Amino acid sequence: MNQAPTNYLTVDVEDYFQVAAFEDVIPADSWEQYECRVSSNTGSILELFAACKVKATFFIVGWIAERYPDLVLEIDRQGHEIGCHSYHHQKIYDLTPEQFREDTRRAKEVLEQILDKPVHGYRAPSYSITKKSLWALDILAELGFRYDSSIFPVYHDNYGIPDAPRFAYRLEKQGMMEYPISTVQFPGINLPIAGGGYFRLFPYWFTRMALRRINRKEQQPFIFYLHPWEVDPGQPRVDGAGVKSRFRHYLNLDKTRNRLERLLQDFSFGPIAG
Repeated sequence: MNQAPTNYLTVDVEDYFQVAAFEDVIPADSWEQYECRVSSNTGSILELFAACKVKATFFIVGWIAERYPDLVLEIDRQGHEIGCHSYHHQKIYDLTPEQFREDTRRAKEVLEQILDKPVHGYRAPSYSITKKSLWALDILAELGFRYDSSIFPVYHDNYGIPDAPRFAYRLEKQGMMEYPISTVQFPGINLPIAGGGYFRLFPYWFTRMALRRINRKEQQPFIFYLHPWEVDPGQPRVDGAGVKSRFRHYLNLDKTRNRLERLLQDFSFGPIAG
């Protein structure tokens, strides 16, 4: 029997009040008013990863890194990879190229000054490299990134390039690698199965079955992602968001940690730049 590949474990380090689902009611200039829980929640994830002896890639929002440099250093000290997740967590296609360049440059510089070493990987807020924002890949290459992990080959109201390749490929024009967010193929559709809200929506047995199919049938690694706020069912509730946004954010938060523990036992994981 072929050995299952080592999969990519990733964490998008942002706080509950920074998510795209709440951007209409919590603008970035009001973030300072909210209780930050990202440090303790990320610490809880680090403890779990250490107990399970796994390493991951942590894509960190620059605003968070600037305020919690010790958190960045601790993630690095424990042997995990650090990647960039923008500075202000704004969807790329809502920005001009100049705004995106400045936001990304600022975030990368913050992380590199804390770490005193280069940051090679990038992930867009809300996977917002779509067909209308492919220009962002040129800017990432210009800024010195070696890989991107932002393209989600699905149909979705906020993101997705449905016909994009499902597994890692080289972006020849930019000279970078792309690590797309994982899907499982069913007739006529790529089903998102890579983590986040989908991990909370689907029962664990279904997630495990789909991910095993990627490993065993397609002999490919999958990318799994989560956010620190997803292991925090006691987080403050945000008023004013729409029904769909609240559903996506709060669904099954009390189940995430137990499911994550099972996932780490059932599969082999490592960082993207292993």
